[in-house]
Amino acid sequence: MKFAIGTKQNMTQIFDEKGIAYAVTVIAILPMSVTQVKTTEKDGYTAVQIGGGAKKESKVNKAQKAKGNFKAFKEFRMDDTTAHTVGQTLDVSAFAVGDSLEIAGLTKSKGFQGVVKRHGFHGGRRTHGQKHSEREPGSIGGAGRSGGRVVLGMRMAGRMGGTRVTVKNLKVMQIDKENGFILVSGAVPGRRGTQLELTASR
Repeated sequence: MKFAIGTKQNMTQIFDEKGIAYAVTVIAILPMSVTQVKTTEKDGYTAVQIGGGAKKESKVNKAQKAKGNFKAFKEFRMDDTTAHTVGQTLDVSAFAVGDSLEIAGLTKSKGFQGVVKRHGFHGGRRTHGQKHSEREPGSIGGAGRSGGRVVLGMRMAGRMGGTRVTVKNLKVMQIDKENGFILVSGAVPGRRGTQLELTASR
């Protein structure tokens, strides 16, 4: 099983030998090391924990210092962990062009937003008597369908973004081993610098 921790850099486009353009996302794969291998006998399940990136030693607590000054820790569950040992280093060379990946991360946080931006409502009409209702949601209930209450799941204004999203079937287009970059097709969640979890599709 192939896996890694990375950070989103930017989007760009590349061309193949036929001149076809592909939109790709550049992801920097952090220098990683295996910090713990979990077993069924000891932990009740099998998984590999890795640490990636560097963190100031003064900001690392005592429990983490035993594993190293890593900025991020992530655990990947798998059936067979015999290929991994504590202290083993991992890098971008684990992946190959053509691999299909699942990439998870936090989407951009947009704060408190109205229904037009959050849910794509059209808003009220622009003429014929509308007054201050251009971006309002309209009716949210009534005696007819909901018995005088607001039903669960009603689309209303609220906090938008900042949720964990997994995008599947992203193809590895190019690998820059020298700089530790991997280029995947399409878009991935988050802004520049967002921490991402990459897993090869099973």
